Amino acid sequence: MQYTNEELNQKIKELKDKLSVTVVAHFYQRDEVFEVGDITGDSLELATKTRDDDAEFVLFCGVGFMGQSVKVLSPNKRVVMPKVASCSMASMINGFEYDDAVKALNEAGISNENILPITYINSNAEVKAKVGEMGGLVCTSSNAKKIITTALKEGKKILFVPDRCLGQNIANQMGLESCVIGDGSDLNKSDIICYDGFCSVHQLFSVEDIAFYRKKFPGILIAVHPECDPAICDASDFVGSTSQLIKYIKELPIEQKVAVGTEFNMVNRLREKNTYVLSSTKPECPTMNETTLNDVYLTLKAIDDGEPINEIHIDEKTQKWAKIALERMLAL
Repeated sequence: MQYTNEELNQKIKELKDKLSVTVVAHFYQRDEVFEVGDITGDSLELATKTRDDDAEFVLFCGVGFMGQSVKVLSPNKRVVMPKVASCSMASMINGFEYDDAVKALNEAGISNENILPITYINSNAEVKAKVGEMGGLVCTSSNAKKIITTALKEGKKILFVPDRCLGQNIANQMGLESCVIGDGSDLNKSDIICYDGFCSVHQLFSVEDIAFYRKKFPGILIAVHPECDPAICDASDFVGSTSQLIKYIKELPIEQKVAVGTEFNMVNRLREKNTYVLSSTKPECPTMNETTLNDVYLTLKAIDDGEPINEIHIDEKTQKWAKIALERMLAL
């Protein structure tokens, strides 16, 4: 039976009132899903906020690695997802590919003892565990600079996975040398050695888009996410994480025009006017948009029926080391 969104909202409300469940929604979710979230935010914010929640179930509306992060930090919670969607960036590296990246450094004469791995939170639990087991830690787009600054004090080469753009943008901000594995560079000459991964959505923005908006609207500000290519970030007025972008834009005078380089759903909710998407193509994350309001309802109904669907499970060893990698970050 097909329900209207109004009917689904009512059914969702009734089930939320009945069940011990917290609905969590990432900023990039479609509006109708975002609006039923009890907790909303970016990936780490959601994982940390749910630790303090006392509901038995977390119903996570996002992509797979985010549901995993909740489970890693709160192993006693039951984490379910309406859709276990795959983040394009996180899917670019698995445990075997991580091992190959370490091997590339070894072949360049850099021993494991001289490697400090850092993984962006946009990675699966297996990669986080590999990083944790090698003495490394996790970072987010908002704390990457602080994490790398601290890590460099150990005097080791930083292996940064999986996002080459975030790694290189932070290196540029700090005046450090960086390279991407496989680009022909001498790895020994770089402070930050990046894996060749990226976000498919943030690759949609171009310097031509920036030039177009600056010509069309003199005085416009350009604000972008650090998952964008370094050339985009260098040509922008502000570079920041999802939460930092929201804060920056909401503090601008409403008459100030701003073009934003990040996922469409979030940009579309920022301000009623004078906010533009920095792309001629709608930068909508296809996997973040897989989750529908009906999926949320069906997932809640499955919990109510005693047969939860899409529950996140992580093996004991992965759980242990992934949590260590995350907690090292939180300790800083």
